[in-house]
Amino acid sequence: MADSNKKIVAVVLVRMGASRFPGKVMKEILGKPVLGYLLERVKRSELINDIVVATSINRENDVIEEYCNENDFACFRGSEEDVLGRSLGALKSVNADVGVEIFGDGPLIDPKIIDHIVQVYLENEDKYDFVSNDLETTYPPGMELEVYSVKSLEDADKSTLDLAIREHGTLFIRQNPNVYRLFNIKAPEELNFPELEMELDTKEDFLVLENIINNVYVKNSEFTAEDVICYLMENPEIRQINQDIPRKWKEFRNE
Repeated sequence: MADSNKKIVAVVLVRMGASRFPGKVMKEILGKPVLGYLLERVKRSELINDIVVATSINRENDVIEEYCNENDFACFRGSEEDVLGRSLGALKSVNADVGVEIFGDGPLIDPKIIDHIVQVYLENEDKYDFVSNDLETTYPPGMELEVYSVKSLEDADKSTLDLAIREHGTLFIRQNPNVYRLFNIKAPEELNFPELEMELDTKEDFLVLENIINNVYVKNSEFTAEDVICYLMENPEIRQINQDIPRKWKEFRNE
């Protein structure tokens, strides 16, 4: 548990309506949906007090809520487009003080990376409002998360009505370093592989994920990011499958 009086909550953003690969979070590998692997990873964090899955009110997402209910995970439903509002609503629904934003396209997220970034935030709450590893790409894509005070997200919620910004969650915070104190954590040498695509955004990504689950996860369900890096470096034919996919997130991030 976190050495803090504040409640630290992971908000896991998922929905069925992904434009490039609809329904990806509930696609099964070895009889378990991708969402199951993601929640299993987040649950291994030692510093997170609670987890809430944040999906939209659209009926297609009923299956996500049903899965959460069956597996004892809290589920909050909000706007499809207003991700900022949905994240904030989810965090407030469980009385969170600190939000840990986890993305549905990162089912391989390493619990150790989660804890490292949360710890940096906790040790520097007096200096930073927002700590992440996604202001600049140094970790393998799919290993990103953001940690912030819920008060900062509440402030962002009041400060912008622009849906083009709100649909990207914390974008208002990230775009206003003059208002919010931001800090980006760079990957250590052993994790500095920004060219290795570990996210789930397309069918090609799913093929890579399926290979990783079948060859890394089955050997050790508590595998690390380093284990995935080793596997992809030893199997160039696998890492090439999704190497040239255009990524929408790059427009919001320093390379």
